Amino acid sequence: MPNSRVPNKTDETQTEAVEQTPVHVDHLIAYGELAAENAWCVSYDVETLPEQRPAFVPLALWQANQEDAELAPLLTSDTELTAELAQQLGSAQAIAIDFPAFTDGRGYSLARLLRERYGYEGEVRAVGDVLVDQLDYMRRCGFSSMALRDDQHPEDALRALSFISVRYQPDVEERQALFERRLTASE
Repeated sequence: MPNSRVPNKTDETQTEAVEQTPVHVDHLIAYGELAAENAWCVSYDVETLPEQRPAFVPLALWQANQEDAELAPLLTSDTELTAELAQQLGSAQAIAIDFPAFTDGRGYSLARLLRERYGYEGEVRAVGDVLVDQLDYMRRCGFSSMALRDDQHPEDALRALSFISVRYQPDVEERQALFERRLTASE
């Protein structure tokens, strides 16, 4: 399924229709469970603040309007996460990271850097082309919520999050590799 949320610059009618993308509650997985509610919309319009609030907005728009508590930053997958930017993002109650295509893995790195290097503790939400197959990896990289693409089934998402019970590699949730945990337990 092509990603229909990206505006076509030549069609003004289509652009207006896709600038704000509400995420339906039945497609939001938050902290390992189906979300009971979701008030946040995602706006990809880089020039105008959305009327619907609260909203994730492009980084530059959020930076220009940081005093508005109903706005949170939307990071594109090519965002360069510097120490200065991470410090600025530390004041945000939530951060959305866009996956323009499910094959674009740069969002995983952004989430992991936010959590591990910069100590961000707020909500980190995956938005865009988010598939059920990615959810466990997203959680392991530091995403606390994931807004599924409309054609993805939430029941499948919940099963996917509990499918793998033992992980060998360290991640954001478990800092030690399996062999390290076993060595510690045997001492």
